[in-house]
Amino acid sequence: MEQVADLLAKKAPQFNTVTTDSLVSDALYQMSCEAVDFLIVLDKDKFKGIISDHDIASRILLEDRPLKEIEVWEFMNTSLPVATPDASLQSCMQLMERFSARHLAVFDRFEFKGVISSYDLMQEAMHSPQYFFEEEAPRRGYPWTY
Repeated sequence: MEQVADLLAKKAPQFNTVTTDSLVSDALYQMSCEAVDFLIVLDKDKFKGIISDHDIASRILLEDRPLKEIEVWEFMNTSLPVATPDASLQSCMQLMERFSARHLAVFDRFEFKGVISSYDLMQEAMHSPQYFFEEEAPRRGYPWTY
């Protein structure tokens, strides 16, 4: 079974970072330029959370303030589920489903390693289905159960 560390090694280094005091308008522009749907929020090189296009669309646009006046720290997502590098990709999918999350923060002890998105897991499932989908044993007997 493939692990999170293997998936992180396949991904390009994650430079899609922003600081907590950045403006949301700048973060949105950066997401657009880098063609990503989230930015990793760092404060003094420490992981603080993420801000995603979903956060902006669902929470920030309801504000009566211009995007040029809102800082990232006000609406960043800090309650991400956490995975370890030795976790299986199936367990990551289960975590995302349980917490209705689109992203997982990956930590090795207290060291931030990266972010795994549902898109990353979907791509991996398409290219390596043997790690995700187990074959069911053939059914014997009657096709119904009592």
